[in-house]
Amino acid sequence: MIITRKSPFSGAINSMDLDITPQQLADWESGGLIQVVMPYLTPSEREFLMTGITDAEWDSALGS
Repeated sequence: MIITRKSPFSGAINSMDLDITPQQLADWESGGLIQVVMPYLTPSEREFLMTGITDAEWDSALGS
């Protein structure tokens, strides 16, 4: 499923293809814990879904 988010760091619109179903997304948006609803996503994928921030933006923001 293609997920599109706006980064709060840069304002950039980014998309990521995540291996989730519409039902999982709805369950998470309804208050389910992301690590329970989608336990197989990587930390980077969960971060993107929650905040819209990519690894590259984190690296840039932290000076890495």
